[in-house]
Amino acid sequence: VQLQASGGGLVQAGGSLRLSCAASGSIFSISVMGWYRQPPGKQRELVAAIASGGSTNYADSVKGRFTVSRDNAKNTVYLQMNSLKPEDTGVYYCNAGVVTGVVTGLEAYWGQGTQVTVSS
Repeated sequence: VQLQASGGGLVQAGGSLRLSCAASGSIFSISVMGWYRQPPGKQRELVAAIASGGSTNYADSVKGRFTVSRDNAKNTVYLQMNSLKPEDTGVYYCNAGVVTGVVTGLEAYWGQGTQVTVSS
């Protein structure tokens, strides 16, 4: 299973970016998909997650500014980021809980990370 993330870049404060992450490979089902970020010099933290049924969870710092969504038919998760702030800067990683077969368990997979830089 591979997760391919895209959409990062450099943006001014107040701007917007949209991240995408597509899962491919031997996939039977995907449960939760989400986004984490790692600011410079800090630990990785959860940004937003979405279950297969559509329920969502957000870090307090991004509520009202970021929206996570997914297209189950495409095994893809998105993160729409609006009103970006310099403190949103970091490497953003997508994550998915994947079942690869009828008798296999749930495993976590990570994308390669995409850089988001917000200038003040």
